[in-house]
Amino acid sequence: MAKITEAKFWIDLLKKVLKGIAKDQGIRTSPKTWNQHVVPHEKGWAIKGEGNSRYTDTFRKQSTAIRRAKRIAKNHKSDVIIHRTDGTIRDRISFD
Repeated sequence: MAKITEAKFWIDLLKKVLKGIAKDQGIRTSPKTWNQHVVPHEKGWAIKGEGNSRYTDTFRKQSTAIRRAKRIAKNHKSDVIIHRTDGTIRDRISFD
């Protein structure tokens, strides 16, 4: 850990403060992931990319949503996170 008299200390502190402000403003502070979540939806099931506000697609059956999410995740070498109807995580499939 840098001493308070070193420039590195103040640079690190400034980075932490700016990151906190950015998070409060809703600005992404970490790299984008392509993880796909299969979540319950009023029309059945939906796919939602991690960190996205909109759904990628909706389906009547969970199995159809999982198949589509797997295709997306394979293309981006990411994960599929499958949720139960209560929103808890049931399974995670990794394609990296």
